[in-house]
Amino acid sequence: MTNPALAVRASASVDEVPILSSEWQRALDALEADLSRRAVALNTAHAYRLDSLQLARWATAAGIEPGQMQVRSLRRYLATLSEHGQAATTVARKLAGIRALFRVLVALGRRGDNPADLLSAPKRPQHLPHVLKQREVAALLDRIPATTPLEQRDRALFELAYAAGLRAEELVSLDLGAVDFDAETVRVEGKGGKTRLVPVGEHALAQLARYLERARPALLSSGPAEQALFISKSGRRLGTSDVRRRLRVWARSAAGQVPGLTGAHPHALRHSFATHLLEGGADLRAIQELLGHATISTTQVYTRVESSRLRSAYSRAHPRA
Repeated sequence: MTNPALAVRASASVDEVPILSSEWQRALDALEADLSRRAVALNTAHAYRLDSLQLARWATAAGIEPGQMQVRSLRRYLATLSEHGQAATTVARKLAGIRALFRVLVALGRRGDNPADLLSAPKRPQHLPHVLKQREVAALLDRIPATTPLEQRDRALFELAYAAGLRAEELVSLDLGAVDFDAETVRVEGKGGKTRLVPVGEHALAQLARYLERARPALLSSGPAEQALFISKSGRRLGTSDVRRRLRVWARSAAGQVPGLTGAHPHALRHSFATHLLEGGADLRAIQELLGHATISTTQVYTRVESSRLRSAYSRAHPRA
């Protein structure tokens, strides 16, 4: 029979900030040590810390210690998040962090089971990624004149983004020497510190060579020595916000010629890279490896993009569609 007092405490707002119990503090410290040991990606580690802390605050207010947490309490906690307006994608991410927390406690022998493993993540809305057509990508890249040092940098930057399907974070983390012109590859540090070698096409290599020979030295002269491949006008490593901002500039410039470029963002080039490979007959496993996806299920979203495109073409072209 449910304890009425416990039920009342379990409905406590997730926004309350009680002092954590010593057991919950020990659990969070264990998670922190595990994240550091495994060198988990910074964004993932940050999310896991915050999500576990939020659970710890709620559980402390409810009088539930880590060793006492049961599936029904976790289910109630997730329901509370939804009641407070958290999107299904956010709740699913928080559940992943909670699983990581209890996984550590099980590994340390502080629990015999992981209650979060018995919960299913809420279904996320299925949004197909924004993919540019091949002619739209060509219009975008060809629109960058590549006459000034900044233009040459941008042309090389976005040619490489599309040629290798790189995330914005991966682009700005590239150092000198990451591109092997002889092997026609780029060495990329992906999520979780995983390194992969990705082929680079001749158009991108030509723009990169031009940038390194002419533009980068000019940009570097105005700032200190910098190992980053792509640098700003002050000679410093670009940030992801710089990449997004510069792409918006060139997308707006080309939007008059190709309206589909409005709202283009760096990840759209990555999505387009994968989709165009699939359209060209590339194997899904090969695309997974090129993108650096941990699982094939993540890559399979591009088959839905291709399926949607084929259905659209069928509806337009078939006389009895």
